[in-house]
Amino acid sequence: MSMQELKGDVDLRWFHSIYSDRILINSMKTLPWVAGVNSLITVLENYRDSIFETFFGNVDHCIVIVDHQGNISYMNESYIQFLDVGKEEIIGRHVTEVIENTRMHLVVESGKEEMADLQHIRGQYMIANRIPLRSDGQVVGALGMVLFRDTEEWEIMNTHIKDLLFELETYRNRSSSRTGARYSLHDIVSSSEEIHDVKDKIKKIAHADIPVLIRGESGTGKELFAHSIHQLSDRSDQPFVKVNCAAIPEHLIESELFGYLDGAFTGAKKGGKPGKFQLADGGTLFLDEIGDMPMHAQVKILRTIQEGEVEALGSVQSQKVDVRIIAATNQPLEKLIEKNLFREDLYYRINVLQVEVPPLRERIEDIRVLTIYFLEKTSQRIGKRIGKVSAEVQDVLENYSWPGNIRELENVIESAVHLSDGQKITLDDLPQHFKPRTRDNNKAFSLKEMMENTEKNFIEEVLEMTEGDKSLAAERLGIGKSSIYDKVKKYGL
Repeated sequence: MSMQELKGDVDLRWFHSIYSDRILINSMKTLPWVAGVNSLITVLENYRDSIFETFFGNVDHCIVIVDHQGNISYMNESYIQFLDVGKEEIIGRHVTEVIENTRMHLVVESGKEEMADLQHIRGQYMIANRIPLRSDGQVVGALGMVLFRDTEEWEIMNTHIKDLLFELETYRNRSSSRTGARYSLHDIVSSSEEIHDVKDKIKKIAHADIPVLIRGESGTGKELFAHSIHQLSDRSDQPFVKVNCAAIPEHLIESELFGYLDGAFTGAKKGGKPGKFQLADGGTLFLDEIGDMPMHAQVKILRTIQEGEVEALGSVQSQKVDVRIIAATNQPLEKLIEKNLFREDLYYRINVLQVEVPPLRERIEDIRVLTIYFLEKTSQRIGKRIGKVSAEVQDVLENYSWPGNIRELENVIESAVHLSDGQKITLDDLPQHFKPRTRDNNKAFSLKEMMENTEKNFIEEVLEMTEGDKSLAAERLGIGKSSIYDKVKKYGL
């Protein structure tokens, strides 16, 4: 039966008898080529695949159906050929293991359809529709369709899309060199619903020209979200200036933030120097790790935000500045306020809109896509052909707590790629603290000793990767320069 022969009203109850998961595909009514059928007789469950083939087997579109757990129940021949996989290899596997950048499992979780979404698969950009499947009001699966009519037509369209994206990237690079903002939401690799919700929130708040506080553990990618807010704001063509409050010595932070005039203090640069607030005038100032800012600088920042003016060191006149503040912290500011380490009035000034970035351990599904991303990124940079990790490695990665979050995962993958001699990462390629350990059961280990041993091993590995560069190691570990020197001394590294 061809698509053109389907006419009349569709009675979808027949799916109960042919699909073991009792999927009632009410949402199939939205598909233009299923206008209906006068009647369909009940068929046995054993003929399910034949029925699916009748509907989907001969269409040019790529079709996939997943169950309520995101496992593949059906994939038509067009999709199988495009992915270059065997049918026996994919049925029953989780969709994320077969289709890159897929969101089918997320549609099952959310119950929300996604139409005309751009998806990158096997080096090509595809247009994907994803529709939740319901039975008795419950989401029991999802149907996905990658749209194209024939290979030649799609190749022309794909080339056009790549050309447009290349042109867009060129403009982005020019804008980045001019404004300082390098990242956008598209640079944030994720397949989790948690990050999808954060991205949605950022799209809503970016145009609101008010302060934003980004909260999250070290290594979660707070800076990328700060860049994204600026890129989507009305200030996107103006400067984006970053200040790492934890990295600037306390006695220099005022001069860095507010600038100074010629002769303002001993050692001042001749002719003076503008501060970060002056450099960000008209744009966005990103105060990273604001919880580490000394109290005396907090007073002047509060005044600058309230009055919209800044006074350089050595100056007797104020200068008007128009700056949007985005702050980020990995510390509980409320507790710092209780200890009189952070000003409460400044807290309320910067905490108008708040974005919480969840840690990696709370979005396990991102570990797989991030692992692939870092694997490809590192392999291309050093010229190795390592395309995947073993199942054992993936299991270890997904069961690790990731105290260093995404930054730690990137370091682990980079180290493993350098150590690997094959075409996939194995357990032997992982850092020592990921490997099973044997020890004397009669010897007692305190929690503190185990944590210190793990910290020592990880710092040692990062120092090896940075060839002893402590500043770079501190940046990759997400800690201050003074902290890395203290730890190196403590562990005798």
